[in-house]
Amino acid sequence: MVSVGERLSRARVRAFIGRDEEIERFREALAGDPAAPFAFYAYGPGGIGKSTLLRRLADHARAAGRLLVELDGRFVERDPAAFERAAGPFLDVPGTVLFVDSFEHCQWLESWLWHHFLPRAADDALVVLAGRRAPQPQWTADPAWARLLHVSELEPFTAEQARGLLVASDIRPELRDRVLRFAGGNPLALSLAAAAGSAGCGREEIWAPSADVLRTLLAGLIGEVPTASHRRALEVAAQAHSTSEELLAAVLPDEDAHPLFAWLRDLPFMESTRRGLHPHDAARETLAADLRWRAPNAFETMRRRLADEYLRLLREAPEERVWTVTDELFYLFREGETLARLRTWSREDEVHDRPLHPEDLDVVLRMAEEAEGPDSAAVVRYWARRQPEAFSVYRLVSTGRVVAFTARLVLAAPPGPEDLAADPVVAAAWRYTDATAPVRPGEHIGVSRFTVYPERYQVPSRVIDLSSSRAQAEAARARGRAYGFAVFRDAETWAARVRGTLVDTGARPAVGGHTYGVFGVDWRQEPVEAWLQRFISATQVPPPVASGPSPISRTDFDRAVREALAHWRDADGAFAACALLRTRLAADCTEPVGEVRALLRRAVDELAADPRGVRAREALTAGYFSGAPTQEAAARRLGLPYGTYRRHLRQGLDLLCEVLWERELHGSP
Repeated sequence: MVSVGERLSRARVRAFIGRDEEIERFREALAGDPAAPFAFYAYGPGGIGKSTLLRRLADHARAAGRLLVELDGRFVERDPAAFERAAGPFLDVPGTVLFVDSFEHCQWLESWLWHHFLPRAADDALVVLAGRRAPQPQWTADPAWARLLHVSELEPFTAEQARGLLVASDIRPELRDRVLRFAGGNPLALSLAAAAGSAGCGREEIWAPSADVLRTLLAGLIGEVPTASHRRALEVAAQAHSTSEELLAAVLPDEDAHPLFAWLRDLPFMESTRRGLHPHDAARETLAADLRWRAPNAFETMRRRLADEYLRLLREAPEERVWTVTDELFYLFREGETLARLRTWSREDEVHDRPLHPEDLDVVLRMAEEAEGPDSAAVVRYWARRQPEAFSVYRLVSTGRVVAFTARLVLAAPPGPEDLAADPVVAAAWRYTDATAPVRPGEHIGVSRFTVYPERYQVPSRVIDLSSSRAQAEAARARGRAYGFAVFRDAETWAARVRGTLVDTGARPAVGGHTYGVFGVDWRQEPVEAWLQRFISATQVPPPVASGPSPISRTDFDRAVREALAHWRDADGAFAACALLRTRLAADCTEPVGEVRALLRRAVDELAADPRGVRAREALTAGYFSGAPTQEAAARRLGLPYGTYRRHLRQGLDLLCEVLWERELHGSP
């Protein structure tokens, strides 16, 4: 009996094209050739075939009896220690092969890997990295690494290789040139075309090189979406950073998530990762844009459901999940102006935070003095003594060097005189609360008092991103928090950045000759979840207008209307599968079959509003809705000669298609 894994491996061998040099060098390394590389680094743009190559190399390693450790850079934690734990056998078990895909998402680990991690590899171990960016030039130029590192920039397939893939995929000969003109040697486009097969290649316009073509191709790949439930599952996967079965169940509570998740997993552009399903980047963007265009209301409704679920997790999830949930929440709204002003979405100079330890205090004080002066450093010393748990120290992942610190103070009412005297900024925050809505006994305020990163002082950075994520999570979970405040020295610049999310209190307290802006929100007036909802709502890109070109031609649309009428009596069978249910008319329907049938009946009835359409409406009703077994029987029911009936029916079909086409292009009147 052949195992599933072996069957998959054989299928990959049959479908694999090119990359001969990379395969050969890796096989030499597996065989123990002393001249073979120890580390393999493949890079290139999205869709160039990096993941496919890694899977093929993994098959070779598995066949050689090697232990494999496979990591996905998109889901690597920010702590090098966590990476080391995940890749543990690479350090301990001789012959282990470590694969890291999507390395661009954890490129900040690169220096640490070369300096601290890879030199400790177990005997005969190998490592394979694949990402979109080339390795740092110092490693390829380093004589110590020259014979140990093999770097490959993956290129598009040659014309011969591309044609071979289409032949192996049984694409009809007469269609191959058109597919090749469209794909241009891009492995992703070729693979999508091959997965769609010849059945999706019948029309010339499918292979025009445009984004619309790729949307059409993806629709062919997905095929006929079985039900409205499957379509909603697709909307989840198109928007969520990663989709687990639990997430599907949470945002689609009336559906059985298990078969929907299995269906998503089988789609050819979906990858299975540790956190769930992750569409290929190119496929996700194309699919999301297509869904947003065809069904903007459904798209926005699903985004709100996802946001609500992330907000619930933010409030209830274990501490270790807070980072993930916050990032997933903001990922939904990453295109908007507000998040673009406030967050970097960069993994350059990646940092991770740790609580303040006594041995960190000297370097923290030096950073405070360097960035803000000795008077501010004295305030830092005061709060580090009073609330050491409020401080976080940030270290570069690549080197472990401390580069920044933050302090998020929690101050209970009433304020202590010592605190007010020691820190003019905290005093200004308390004065603002007294002047607006005093903090009651048992309540407290939160103040993000310090965000000090001397090398990137007071500009958007990963330090500010991570500290803000912490502050939002703490505010969501806290009980009795009356206010939240953020403090920035460049007050006018930050007033513009936080506009619409925080209120400028107008306070400009001074410490050591520098003035600071104090920005806040009253959590009693606007709960944290409502604030986050408003914050992310402000980031939304206006949805596209409903009018625009249809995803199918007018000829095909008219054919789809006639097909739907012809299958009217088989509502759950042929009608449910008809092409009309894949047009924009059905895009926002909760129950497409029932709603499209109702739309057709209304459209036919409305023809009679024009005297020219009365006979047309009667012919359509008798021919399709009355149950007449034949068109001749329908003519007899109307008491009309068959030729006259046919003339009215043709007129009715033309009028009906015209009305529905207008709705397809411009929505309901």
